Amino acid sequence: MASHRRPKQPSRARVTVLTTAAAAAVVLSSQAANAAPSEKQNKDEVKAKVDKLYEEAEQATEKYNGAKEKQEKLQKEISTIQDNVAEGQEELNELRDGLGSMASAQYRSGGIDPSVQLFLSADPDDYLDKASTLDALSAQQVDALKEIQEKQRDLAQQRSEASEKLKDLSTTRTELGKKKKEVQDKLSSAQKLLNSLTAAEKAALQEEEERSTRSSEREALTTSTASASGRAGAAFSAAQSVIGTPYVYGATGPSSFDCSGLTSWAYAQAGVSIPRTSEAQSQIGTRITSQSDLQVGDLVFFFNDLHHVGLYAGNGQVLHAPRTGTVVRYESMSTIGGPFMWGVRV
Repeated sequence: MASHRRPKQPSRARVTVLTTAAAAAVVLSSQAANAAPSEKQNKDEVKAKVDKLYEEAEQATEKYNGAKEKQEKLQKEISTIQDNVAEGQEELNELRDGLGSMASAQYRSGGIDPSVQLFLSADPDDYLDKASTLDALSAQQVDALKEIQEKQRDLAQQRSEASEKLKDLSTTRTELGKKKKEVQDKLSSAQKLLNSLTAAEKAALQEEEERSTRSSEREALTTSTASASGRAGAAFSAAQSVIGTPYVYGATGPSSFDCSGLTSWAYAQAGVSIPRTSEAQSQIGTRITSQSDLQVGDLVFFFNDLHHVGLYAGNGQVLHAPRTGTVVRYESMSTIGGPFMWGVRV
């Protein structure tokens, strides 16, 4: 006879666990669905964050430029000192050789004069203190000894100076490496944010930038051609000739520029040498505090730490190398992203 068993019922505990898990899954699924749109940043949010990263990258870029300029200056100074030391050592050797010849001649004639022994001393300074007792010293011999002493002191001072500059160079190279990494890290973070946008969002951002550039160009061209003159005009014309050239941090042209690289290059084309960094450029020439007093070709500085510079283009516009991902272009001073600090007439 077949037995009829009732199906085994799940325990109350098992039902509770399963029900709870199912409910949790529904809740999580619902939360994920609701959160997805808000967690994904829209293009304006991404642009704001990217602009901030680019600004920080430009700050680091100007510090990098300063360290690089200092490194190059130190290298030149060290090279010059080393050349001078080598030349001075040759002169010292020639002086000593001359005294050696004198000593040899005196030895062959019957002995070395005490004054010549003085010249050949390993410690001329000490021996010179004793020289007052040597009546045999002629004025010419004293002058020769003093020349050797002076040359020795000069060489010792130059070697010490070179040693200090080499230490400074090592510190500067370390700083240069840190700033370069900081710039690269900021740019990498910005690129990751941009990569999170859809193709349509990227295109929309690009169109916004191009539209802004076209508007600024129209505004600037109404006055820039007529009012640019002299060396400032020549510098401005040089900058105009590279419109469309890409921004690259640390670059000084002519195939790419950063902000201060563009301004220093433009003025160099006009026969005027100005400092490399924006901060240093802000300290030259005649300062102009009112925007209404600016003339085409004047340097214009932005942000409290003066980390951005461009060339005034007239009608409230600036011709500059803005940041990574852009090119040399016109832009309204009101959209730079930081306050106008002052201008400089070179």
